[in-house]
Amino acid sequence: MAAYRPDHLDLTVADVLVPPERIVRWVANFEDRHGPTVLGVDGTLHGTADDGSSFRAALPLGREYDGPSEVVIFATAALEPVDWGLLLVRKGGFAVARVHGREVVDSKVGQRHVQGRTKAGGQSQQRFARRRDNQARAAYEAAAEHAARVLAGTERVVTGGDHAAVGAVLADRRLDHLVVHPPWLAVPDPRRAVLDQAVVEVTSVRVEVHNA
Repeated sequence: MAAYRPDHLDLTVADVLVPPERIVRWVANFEDRHGPTVLGVDGTLHGTADDGSSFRAALPLGREYDGPSEVVIFATAALEPVDWGLLLVRKGGFAVARVHGREVVDSKVGQRHVQGRTKAGGQSQQRFARRRDNQARAAYEAAAEHAARVLAGTERVVTGGDHAAVGAVLADRRLDHLVVHPPWLAVPDPRRAVLDQAVVEVTSVRVEVHNA
């Protein structure tokens, strides 16, 4: 799974998500394509090949790698299970989970009706806007209620969805203990399938590739 940076015009640069159990094979394939590769460590595992191509692999959940420059040991570190939480929120929907490694220990997915925009004007538009704001507020309060329960005892959390919606939920004082870690997840309306895919993405090794 690869995604090119939308803010980068150089198509020789790509960000790739690699499951930890496949990173050894991925590096071997990189060497097959680009030649012998010298590995190094600087919080990530990085490599530079004979043809000038390079990669930089980061552990999941923003963790720093300080082990030897050996792919197998890096892969072991990437597979090390850690406790973390997931909070995805958009208007009208949320998904929250407590995760150990890649196993979802507890979760809740919910939807609340929030009306769409209207073209009406005057007082009708104002009443509609107030109703819509009240519905969104109720949805965020419901999300915060479930997040406080599911994420109890968890400090590390990854977030995604809509920035304003996530901010509204995290403003709940019961969630003050949470520390947000990268990456930010640009997800559609949270559903169970979206939550499951987010777990896979967060626990993958993030590789930045520069092709010569």
